[in-house]
Amino acid sequence: MAYWLYKSEPDAWSWEKQKAAGAKGTEWTGVRNYLARNNMRAMKIGDKGFFYHSNEGLEVVGIVEVCALSHPDSTTDDPRWDCVDIRAVQDMPKPVTLKDVKANPKLEKMALVTSMRLSVQPVTEDEWEEVCRMGGLVPAPK
Repeated sequence: MAYWLYKSEPDAWSWEKQKAAGAKGTEWTGVRNYLARNNMRAMKIGDKGFFYHSNEGLEVVGIVEVCALSHPDSTTDDPRWDCVDIRAVQDMPKPVTLKDVKANPKLEKMALVTSMRLSVQPVTEDEWEEVCRMGGLVPAPK
């Protein structure tokens, strides 16, 4: 099991829209960064992730899981770009803000702090546990 963080601008694709996609989930399209693409290529069915509102809110608002492996991104004809499908699992009881993440010494090496612009990021198991704890999810979903 691996853990990830997916960034989305809520005016483009919000947590509410992700939840409305239901159990089928939706493609995580539009990623045009090689490292983020490679992260998606490494994902396995059932991997969990944080859904993060960027630009507005700047907070982890929910938990998602990978429900389809890496495949060509349907929003482009360029074969370099892939995506995975993700589905909403649950709300974060208490959204975890970027400010709170940055203030937590246990998270000082988290990609959200060190690689802020990367849209699909790996999350270590310790980071997963800590952010879940901060958001009121104890035990953390596995």
